[in-house]
Amino acid sequence: MNIGVPRERRPYEFRVGLSPMGVGLLTAAGHVCFVERAAGAGVGYTDEEYARAGAKIVYSPDEAFGRADLVLKVARPTSEEIALLHEGQLLLGLLHLAAARPEKIQQLLHQRVTTIAYEQIRLDDGTMPVLRSLSQIGGRMTPQIAATLLQNNHGGTGVLLGGAPGVPPAEVAILGAGTAGLGAARAFQAMDAHVTVLDRNLNRLQEAVTRCGGHLTTLVSYPFNVARVCQYADVLVGAVLVPGERTPVLVSREVVRSMKPRSVIIDLSIDEGGCVETSRPTTHEHPTFVAEGVTHYCVPNVPGIVARTSTHAFLNAAWPYIQLVAELGAPAALAANPALRRGLVTHEGQLVTHHD
Repeated sequence: MNIGVPRERRPYEFRVGLSPMGVGLLTAAGHVCFVERAAGAGVGYTDEEYARAGAKIVYSPDEAFGRADLVLKVARPTSEEIALLHEGQLLLGLLHLAAARPEKIQQLLHQRVTTIAYEQIRLDDGTMPVLRSLSQIGGRMTPQIAATLLQNNHGGTGVLLGGAPGVPPAEVAILGAGTAGLGAARAFQAMDAHVTVLDRNLNRLQEAVTRCGGHLTTLVSYPFNVARVCQYADVLVGAVLVPGERTPVLVSREVVRSMKPRSVIIDLSIDEGGCVETSRPTTHEHPTFVAEGVTHYCVPNVPGIVARTSTHAFLNAAWPYIQLVAELGAPAALAANPALRRGLVTHEGQLVTHHD
């Protein structure tokens, strides 16, 4: 199989779709890997490393896409990249189509490519192995982002997350006790903030208490509880996920208006639409905006700026599926692996709906 690894072109996306080690494994199995020049630069992989692993270095996206049967990406393709895809190709990436603009989806369907979204690959027990690896990183990064945005020189309230002797710590509220939410909760606790986690699933709240210890407040995410914690939170973290669907809005503009001036919202759900009514996507270059007196941080690809860690983490999880598709081809791989099949989002010009 011919496998293309293009350089990512979205702003501040430094990750890469395949490592030199992965190239070595695939070429040893008889596949041909076309890696675009400088594709791994953000992670610290050189073209020479890829070439030594057996890759053919190509010098344009036209070649990386055009010569491939299988395209391995990280971020959802841009309009220019979609135009380079052709019928019969298979694309693997973090696609987040539930929050994509309709015209982008139509363009993708028009190209009649088969696409598999890493973030929708789901095991029988509901675990999402590839997404989990990135959610863990996003959650762990959240306190360092919050700590910076709370500083006066970034327009914050001047509250230190861990407080000081005689001064209480910051109040942090986290919506969602999934992988990202628990990762954030544990990291905030390590910085001595006071953390409240809300979720509608009591089993997840029990798990949160077990994993985070007794210094954690948990609440069922009824609307009145969400509204109450928002009023006193210095930091509100949105970590809500409904697999394959747009994230529901749990925090209305009115509730945002009730928050303390210069407090901080970090909406990790933004790549699936966001769980706060006032959220809109931002970039690492311009990561924040102020709405209703509250600083919003809504960057979709938070792990993209710790590219080495996040590339290794997500490829560790994605590798079994990449290898399976390369060995069997898309139809046989999808038939053989239910988890991979749940990640299928477009095929032969149609959106794929899953009912299990």
